[in-house]
Amino acid sequence: RFLYLSHFTNKEMENRENDDDKKVVAEITARCFIPTLITTTSWEGFHFVGHDILITEAMDCYGAVVWPSALVLCYFLETNVKQYNMVDKNVIEIGAGTGLVSIVASLLGAHVTATDLPELLGNLQYNISRNTKMKCKHLPQVKELSWGIALDKNFPRSSNNFDYILAADVVYAHPFLEELLLTFDHLCKETTIILWVMKFRLERENKFVDRFKELFDLEEISNFPSLNIKLYKAMKKNRRSA
Repeated sequence: RFLYLSHFTNKEMENRENDDDKKVVAEITARCFIPTLITTTSWEGFHFVGHDILITEAMDCYGAVVWPSALVLCYFLETNVKQYNMVDKNVIEIGAGTGLVSIVASLLGAHVTATDLPELLGNLQYNISRNTKMKCKHLPQVKELSWGIALDKNFPRSSNNFDYILAADVVYAHPFLEELLLTFDHLCKETTIILWVMKFRLERENKFVDRFKELFDLEEISNFPSLNIKLYKAMKKNRRSA
């Protein structure tokens, strides 16, 4: 691979990476479709795992809108089923928002727990129910999870048995980054894999990544420069060898 790449100049490699980025981003955004009928309810359509997924949004709340990071994570889960097999896996999504990622994970066969703040649970439950009923191997659960609050009570470590933690765009201009880090750490066991997609907007994103690396081994899996989005895989540091 390195011998092959050495035949190209840096400029040529950059052009190739940009072309690859644009191609994949185009494939991801093509999964969205606009409703043919305009209704009083704002919603968007997406196509993943062979299903049309209808998502109701609330434009007055950050957590009830589908952001590009969620599309990136859905696309990754669908196109990497051999390496990251969701069938019968215990999966929790933090900051689930509209529920799109949790819906896709459920359609891929996972036991899913979708979590978010209490004011978002109604819309989250509605979206998950309408898109998974009679379609999924395991019925998804919706639970309240306020980062860093009552973790031992609501998610006791003794019962945390998550194979995957999914997170899309949970780092942005909010004052709860330490609580978010604490939540990641609390939900993880030694073998838990975090799949985390992040859009870089401000310097605090870089600082959070540095802070995250203190507790977790972090690997960049994919990078989408045109979206300013990166996809990471992470696991707890100092875990025992399998």
